[in-house]
Amino acid sequence: MIRQPAAAWAAAAATLALLVVDVVRQLQLGVADTGLAFFAFATCVGVAAALAVARWQPRMAVLILAWLLLSVADDLGVDWPTSRPVSTVWMLGTALLPATYALMVLAYPAGRLRDRSERAFVAVAYTVGIVGMSFPLLFGDPRDCADCAPRVPSLLFTGTALDLGVEAHVFAAAFIALGLAFIALIVRRLLQAPPGARITLFPLGLAAVFAAGDFIAQRVVVLAGGGGLTPTLDWLDRFATLALPLAILFGIAAIRRRRGPVGDLVVELGSARPGEVRAALARTLGDPSLQLALWLPEREEFVDEQGGRVDIAAPGRAMTLLGPEQEPLAALVHDERLVAQRPLIEAAGAAARLALENARLQAQLRAQLGELRASRTRLVDAADAERRRLERDLHDGAQQRLLALGLALQLLRDHGGDPQLLEQAEAELQLALRELRDLARGIHPAILSEQGLAAAVRSLADRSSLPVTAKVADDRYPLAVETAAYFVISEALANVAKHADAHAATVSVARMNGHLLVEVSDDGRGGAAAEAGGGLQGLADRVGALDGRLTIESADAGGTTIRADIPCASS
Repeated sequence: MIRQPAAAWAAAAATLALLVVDVVRQLQLGVADTGLAFFAFATCVGVAAALAVARWQPRMAVLILAWLLLSVADDLGVDWPTSRPVSTVWMLGTALLPATYALMVLAYPAGRLRDRSERAFVAVAYTVGIVGMSFPLLFGDPRDCADCAPRVPSLLFTGTALDLGVEAHVFAAAFIALGLAFIALIVRRLLQAPPGARITLFPLGLAAVFAAGDFIAQRVVVLAGGGGLTPTLDWLDRFATLALPLAILFGIAAIRRRRGPVGDLVVELGSARPGEVRAALARTLGDPSLQLALWLPEREEFVDEQGGRVDIAAPGRAMTLLGPEQEPLAALVHDERLVAQRPLIEAAGAAARLALENARLQAQLRAQLGELRASRTRLVDAADAERRRLERDLHDGAQQRLLALGLALQLLRDHGGDPQLLEQAEAELQLALRELRDLARGIHPAILSEQGLAAAVRSLADRSSLPVTAKVADDRYPLAVETAAYFVISEALANVAKHADAHAATVSVARMNGHLLVEVSDDGRGGAAAEAGGGLQGLADRVGALDGRLTIESADAGGTTIRADIPCASS
């Protein structure tokens, strides 16, 4: 749980202290009325709302208290005789009040503005407020306010009064436009919010629209030539001050009432299968975009239910940890507009604890399986690379030297050497050369790399000791797929020749639905099986490293069929 920061407590204390000064001052002046009591009550409710918000979002609490401070300071400045510098500060604070209200509402509940349009609106609102107040500050005639206070400072007044009526009407019109734009931003936010966030945003939106309407009405009065606030608008202004903190407290209370669905979540998770925990939490919290991030201590990172890494710092997203901060069980990455529902999120996380433990174990196993598959693939790739290297070394080294030796023997025989001995040596040399070629071809056939799988399979069929019918299209596939398919066929045909007592064999290779289907069948005695450490098991491992599957059908006296199904992307 996040502790309330000292800044929030200090701002709350300052707000209440300033409110006490305001009440005492108006009582001393004899101007206190029911409006003051209502305003004091609204301020106290606002402080309570800010401190309630500080439990889960301290930055938002400070924004609320900043608005309350400006509101109390604005009320305190009315009819208060003071010096020019203090009056200047008070008038600037009054100019900042509407923009601060807009900032507070648009930043709720995360405590920050979400997009460029909101930031631009707040910047324009502050600019219009400051510039609008600068005209009376700099050019107003202090003699026009001789019987009221604070006296207009008029820092640049030179004795000639300026008519500021035109400027007042221009800025009133500008504030009306800002008020309408503010309402549009609120409506957009409500429409874009996920269902779970609307329970807190809708009351706040109503309060903000009410305050914006009151703000616009005040500026319409100015444009119509009215002087000051009417009693009705004055009371609407006070109600607007109370409406926002009441809306915040209402939203918090509504969240607490929503803990009932957490009980339904417990029942739902009791029968949930692996991979369904996130969906259940998303439905309960009303955020379809919710992500479940499970903490894996050994990897020191968050992963999803499939074991893939989760980015918990995406823009516009907030994270709620479940469990101790030092070693959390999991985290929920959700829309930042759900920040106000942190108590509900934590309750849902506590209810789902057992399911999350199981989900984490499943994610851990999936992550380990992914690492194992990657490791197996690397081993197969390394073995294939070593095979190709040995084939090249044999071809470029020993084979070439044997060929050169054969030529030398032929030259000796042609120039009078003992014909019988030379013929015998040449025969032995040809046998060694043939065996060396067979060995190199078994390590990694050059024809497979140069001409493709079809040519390599036809070469196997031609060299086989029994008739082999090959049905292979002249297509090229990824090197790893071709290599796996080749060795399946090569090993299967070798087994047929050695153990099956077959009369013929058939090989077929075809692409179907993104997979390469390899089949080798014979009419032999059957009984073949994959045994640990055997050739067929090695083939199964090789195919499995590519996420493929090897199956063996070999009934006694019924022949044998070996099938390999290998995922095959376009080459």
